[in-house]
Amino acid sequence: MTALDPAQSARPASLSALMGDGMSDEQGTSLWRGAFERLSRNPAAIIGTLIVLAFVLVAIFAPLLAPYEPAKSQWIDQVTPSDVPGPSPGHPLGLDPFGSDLLTQLIYGARQSLIIGVVSTAIGLLGGALLGGVAGAFGGRVDTFVMRLVDIMLSIPSLLLAVSVAAVMGPRPGAIMIAIAAAQVPVFARLLRGSMLAQRGQDYVLASFSLGLRRRTVVMSHVVPNSLGPVIVQATLTLATAIIEVAALSYLGLGASDPAIAEWGRMLVKAQDRLQTDPQLMLLPGLCIAVTALGFTLFGEALREALDPKSRR
Repeated sequence: MTALDPAQSARPASLSALMGDGMSDEQGTSLWRGAFERLSRNPAAIIGTLIVLAFVLVAIFAPLLAPYEPAKSQWIDQVTPSDVPGPSPGHPLGLDPFGSDLLTQLIYGARQSLIIGVVSTAIGLLGGALLGGVAGAFGGRVDTFVMRLVDIMLSIPSLLLAVSVAAVMGPRPGAIMIAIAAAQVPVFARLLRGSMLAQRGQDYVLASFSLGLRRRTVVMSHVVPNSLGPVIVQATLTLATAIIEVAALSYLGLGASDPAIAEWGRMLVKAQDRLQTDPQLMLLPGLCIAVTALGFTLFGEALREALDPKSRR
């Protein structure tokens, strides 16, 4: 056997080190996979996700979780002008001023808030994406016209705009959805338009145009998908605002007129005359609104940080 040259024996080892260990440490991950990994290590994201998941499950399975039918007043004889029965074996949280089970009303109130919040946010997202996409894709006079329209909508406070739309359309769930969505449209429009303008100057867009691709193909296949990240994050944050606005409109008497529909905002209205004697009637629905909004806010902020390249750890 002949002895190996130390230089020759060291060369494969160093090459394998570069090709093996070095390249294995540089394996890339997709944007959303990396964001998911960062979210799984973020305590605020975990807490927010658990709150949102609990809220969604309660809303979906309300008929199975609620002990009674909503807005049933068969215990109205137990309610007096000066006293509302508190917790009992048949009613864990007691009754409300109209003789209905308070726990049942809270559970069904979650379903109503989820439906209105999600639908209104979806409508606002679609409307804002349409305006922002048109402005970001065409630019020039089209961009100027759309953005002036958006500026006019932004000049009106969101809650005032929602109240005005709901008052004109009448007290029904569809009116609340459209009212809240109208206040969200300019936010999504400006966000998507700004994100698209930032993407239009990227190298991959210039390369696509240099290959002869049409503007419509470049915008729909490349610019828009890469601009949706901030919009999705804003949608999660807007859900928290939508839930609060649903309760605010119901509190102002602009919610659904059907008393059989349980809603957290209406529960606050019913309980305001009994704040001194029965504070739980107002504290419990108020706590549900605050905790739900907190969950969506924590999750949305954590998702924004996970998708932001400047804040990645």
